[in-house]
Amino acid sequence: MHHELFLQDLAIVMIVAALATLLCRQFKQPVVLGYILAGLIIGPHTPPFTFISSEETIKTLAELGIVFLMFCLGLEFSLGKLKEVGVTAFIAAFVEIVAMLWIGYELGRVFGWSTMDSIFLGAILSISSTTIIIKALEGLGQMKEPFAKVIFGILIVEDIIAIVLLALLSGFADKGSLAPDDVGFTVLKLSCFLGVLLVGGLILVPRFINYVARFRSNEMLLVAVLGLCFGVSLLAVKLGYSVALGAFLIGAIIAETRQIIKIEGLMHPVRDLFSAVFFVSIGLLIDPVLIVKYAGPIAIISIVVIVGKVVACSFGCFAAGNDVRSSVRVGMGLAQIGEFSFIIAALGVQRGVTSDFLYPIAVAVSAVTTLTTPYLLAFSGTAADWYDHRAPAPLRTFLDAYGQWISQLYQQRGNNMGMRLLRKLAMQIGLNLLLITAIFLVAPFLLKAVDHLLTGLPFSGNGLKTLLWLGAMILSLPMIIAVWRKMEAMGMLVADLCIRESVAGAQTEILRSVLSRTVYILGTAIFILVLLGLSSTILPSWRALLVAGALVIVAAALLYRSSVKLYAKAQYAIQQTFAQKPDHPEDSHAALPALLREAKLETFEITPGSHMAGKLIGEIRMRSLTGASVVGIDRSGQSIINPGPDEELAERDQVLLIGTQSQLEAARRLLVAPVGGAG
Repeated sequence: MHHELFLQDLAIVMIVAALATLLCRQFKQPVVLGYILAGLIIGPHTPPFTFISSEETIKTLAELGIVFLMFCLGLEFSLGKLKEVGVTAFIAAFVEIVAMLWIGYELGRVFGWSTMDSIFLGAILSISSTTIIIKALEGLGQMKEPFAKVIFGILIVEDIIAIVLLALLSGFADKGSLAPDDVGFTVLKLSCFLGVLLVGGLILVPRFINYVARFRSNEMLLVAVLGLCFGVSLLAVKLGYSVALGAFLIGAIIAETRQIIKIEGLMHPVRDLFSAVFFVSIGLLIDPVLIVKYAGPIAIISIVVIVGKVVACSFGCFAAGNDVRSSVRVGMGLAQIGEFSFIIAALGVQRGVTSDFLYPIAVAVSAVTTLTTPYLLAFSGTAADWYDHRAPAPLRTFLDAYGQWISQLYQQRGNNMGMRLLRKLAMQIGLNLLLITAIFLVAPFLLKAVDHLLTGLPFSGNGLKTLLWLGAMILSLPMIIAVWRKMEAMGMLVADLCIRESVAGAQTEILRSVLSRTVYILGTAIFILVLLGLSSTILPSWRALLVAGALVIVAAALLYRSSVKLYAKAQYAIQQTFAQKPDHPEDSHAALPALLREAKLETFEITPGSHMAGKLIGEIRMRSLTGASVVGIDRSGQSIINPGPDEELAERDQVLLIGTQSQLEAARRLLVAPVGGAG
């Protein structure tokens, strides 16, 4: 009977979702808004008929929708894009989120709401909607505008901060408050979880996906990807984090695989299906009585979101060095809340720490700001023109001078090779410390889990601590050795940067040597103290520690080369993951030249032993490197017309290229280049 009711509820949800899609297309309104209104109409709070009354069904549908929505957002995230977003995105996102957190909290207190409601309101208002913004930009044909790229960068940073917010709010909801040390420990645990998952995922997941892709079965690839999605989501839940965190992270990891274009194509129907389920389920949870009761706060909060985000984002972009025109357009494009806000509101409901009215208020504010987003984006150009023509000349001169000064600072910063290398070394040391910390955070849990089972045995108590500490140190050896070596390199680099030959003269080498050794010794001492601090909960007696320490030193001496090779392989695997990303589809299938009379066709054979065999078309970047395009492949008598970027080349393939004579010559050189010389 329960299964029949679930099927009935799901059928009703999909029917109203389909009707909502048709009506929204007909009246040219955001489809997300239609889904929410459809859910409201059929929900248990809307008389006279109750189409869906099972609270369990609603929660199940909402949870499934969250998993798929966050997974698909992760697929569009791409860790590699973090290098491209620049400082502007980080500064603007930080300014916006901090400002809206504070404004939301203060607004909640003004309304007389509880501290927990006010904190959650601030978090709800702080994150803009990736889905709504992309839909609006697509509808207005502004996806390629320069300001749109800045918006995408800010959204990427917001997604990262939102993940941290979810983890902090989960801890806050469980304990009712968070002391500074609790916040620090929560962030540390989350950082370790992110570090281990991302490093391990970037090493293992692309290889697993590549293996599955060899079978050339869309069914196998889709099932494997969904298995990873639900598996990592379950892992996140088991570790005390939200299901949204796990789904988003594994999506971001899969976004770095060679098959991402095919995976996105396979996931689009699934994403659309469960996005509809998710947004309809949001409508199901809305109580119209509460919407009417809190109409005043909804109107005020909507105005605060629009004005606050426009001002905060515009100021953040300008402070980071963008011109006023771009900053205004970015601010007006980010003035809404959406899917992350729903997830944060749902977290408060699930943990039972927020009032019943907060969730429907969040949805109502999202609906209002969703409606205004396309109009704000369309009006942003006019607002920027108004500034160009009406702003006082002294003000424009001052702001332009500030923008040029910031740009010069960025240019000088980017041109300093030594500082770039120093930052890179610091980041690598920090990542290795995170991985080491994760290992030592797991050890106390093992101690608690195993100690009571071994009570009375020789390995209980101090003996178990000794074994755990020894095991953690040996597991950490590759990272410990890497930190030790990088500290030596950092000491040399700091010495080169701080001591100039023009100042030190003949004493340059001596002074550099002294400073280099000082930095290295000081760094090593701090690192040892950090290791002792991390292992404080599993440290054995001093006598056992000395014996275990001696064993670690012996193991380090014996395993030094193996550890260095293992670390190098892992580092190379991650680098290859980022390097093997295929070109964007628009690069692989760019429009043909306008002067078709200059285009020629030519066939090339992938000879046995060629370095091109086994590579994807997108991987060799034919179009971006030579200008020629692959338009066909003849493989053992089978013709593949207009192959996609995820098509793998094989020995004896006859590859048909189109391009000008010079482009075809460049393509020939690329195809016959010796191993290691291509790309």
